[in-house]
Amino acid sequence: MEKILIVPGLFGSGEGHWQRNWLDDVAGSRLVEQSDWNRPCFDEWVDRLEAELSEGPAFIVAHSLGCHVTAALARRSSAGQVRGAMLVAPCDLSITRKLHAENFAAVHAPETRTLPFPSVVVGSLNDIYMPFENLTEITAEWGADVHILGQAGHINIESGYGRWTGGYGIFRQLQAKVQHQDKIPARREIAARSYDALRDYTAFRIAQSNGDCTEKRSTP
Repeated sequence: MEKILIVPGLFGSGEGHWQRNWLDDVAGSRLVEQSDWNRPCFDEWVDRLEAELSEGPAFIVAHSLGCHVTAALARRSSAGQVRGAMLVAPCDLSITRKLHAENFAAVHAPETRTLPFPSVVVGSLNDIYMPFENLTEITAEWGADVHILGQAGHINIESGYGRWTGGYGIFRQLQAKVQHQDKIPARREIAARSYDALRDYTAFRIAQSNGDCTEKRSTP
């Protein structure tokens, strides 16, 4: 069973949010708890996610600020433990700071880097926390695939996303992509072994044909 870490954003994706329902609906899911959902300390949130990953590889399903917390792993060695990440409605940090100034005092903008793990950004055309042009820019910087839901707001309870079953299908596509990539090294190894076996067999046949075998002829 794949482990799935649920990483909420500001205010913690309360009761009824699709992330909370995900914990009930999808086996292997586990919430990454934070000490204060209302006043996030960005580095502490990243540390807490890293602590969860220290227990073994996992997929990540993040929302809003949680997307940036996940992306910050690109600067840390624990990124190697991330099997893949589904980043839903990442917020624009500068806009979110204006809307929630007192809550965002300890949130800084990390350096944006290409994510070293498979990822898909799920976005919206009318998210008040992330203008669409900004979404396309950060998606490109992360090097992530993109899935646009249309007029979906911030993809939260207020925009009608409680038990969001459509998210499970997007996640399964990400899982399938990762599982396919997992098979590629194994296929290469099998191909290499087959090539080695063919090379050894060819060398054996050449050695036999060049040997000192005397052809036996029947006497008349």
